[in-house]
Amino acid sequence: MAKKRQKTSKVMTSTENVLARVWGLIAWLTGILVSLAVASSMISGILYIHHIPLFVTQAAGWIVVILTLLGISLAVLDKLLD
Repeated sequence: MAKKRQKTSKVMTSTENVLARVWGLIAWLTGILVSLAVASSMISGILYIHHIPLFVTQAAGWIVVILTLLGISLAVLDKLLD
């Protein structure tokens, strides 16, 4: 009887691990999409900050795009090298 409990426990832990990874991937992808949407709006001038010149806002948008792409690349590289 004790062996069955251990198997059930391992299965639940495995399922929880998979769900945690899927949830982490969903959150990561959502973060990427939000970052790129905000950066795109800043670059195009739709999203602006009062009392800050447009070129500064656009530069910040490009910085967000570059850092987001760099983050994606490093995350993928990290997973491949793991």
